[in-house]
Amino acid sequence: MKNYKQAEAKFWQGRISEDALYLHELIQLKDLTQIERAQNASVALLGYACDEGVSRNLGRPGAIEGPNAIRKTLSSLSNHWHETPLNLCDFGDLICTDQNLESHQNDTAQAASDLLKNGHFPIIMGGGHDLAYAHFKGIRKAFPKKKIGIVNLDAHFDLRDGSTEATSGTPFWQIAQEEKENFTYYCFGIQKESNSRQLFQTASDYGVRYLLNSAFNLQNWYHIQKELDQFIEEVELIYLSIDLDGFSSAYAPGVSAPSPLGFAPDVALKTIKYLVQSQKLVSADVVELNPKYDLDNAAARLASRLIYALIDAHAELNSVKTV
Repeated sequence: MKNYKQAEAKFWQGRISEDALYLHELIQLKDLTQIERAQNASVALLGYACDEGVSRNLGRPGAIEGPNAIRKTLSSLSNHWHETPLNLCDFGDLICTDQNLESHQNDTAQAASDLLKNGHFPIIMGGGHDLAYAHFKGIRKAFPKKKIGIVNLDAHFDLRDGSTEATSGTPFWQIAQEEKENFTYYCFGIQKESNSRQLFQTASDYGVRYLLNSAFNLQNWYHIQKELDQFIEEVELIYLSIDLDGFSSAYAPGVSAPSPLGFAPDVALKTIKYLVQSQKLVSADVVELNPKYDLDNAAARLASRLIYALIDAHAELNSVKTV
């Protein structure tokens, strides 16, 4: 992996305590080329430092800096996973610097597969949403015979035709080509204004289920829960992808494709916990953070809180004592 860079301590800084009260004191910096078998509950952070797919999709570049911005905002959050320590590991970044998106995706798929095979719960930090194709390939490689369902919290289907060129808008179309009749995809937060009639038709052709942004809120949780329950029942494993551009720009201004009318963090956080509690969620990612356009690190802080929620729910599921 020529474009691999190990995690650096300089992105994990904060006040010092005697009892490891903060995540920068809990984090373990690991080498992706020497993955060890996980002991107890283990969450593996990995950076997908790439915005080539965003550029190809005519979006605004800058997401390549997303992973380190997330690390900085995660580092000062509180550690409540005490007494039975949670293994929280940072495996560094895979960096796309030569515009070779396809090679970068192959490396990422291999990394995701290796982490899963060694018992870790990967959380991959983007980076563009082209990560989803690579991430799913890695999950499929680790679990070749399982029925894998995809839950995407997003304003966009990302089902553009990728037969000519892969972009941040094509990942789920690419997955559909390989999964064929096994393609199982539910997208929460779809905005009609941001998806063409052709994309809605493509979603229909592939049997994609979706919930419009106007219905993705806590007031509608009873219906959302019913939809999730049915989806969970149909699959053996779940991959969760969270695109920050699905949130209102009031919460996430620093993204590749901002929108003023996105969903709120509360429903996303509840969805995260519900999926973890299903015991079928095996991997997750947070994508499209663009620090270049962020305001007071708002989107980066949101990304870190979403990841924190994933870690906290995973720790609770694995009986790590929390407050």
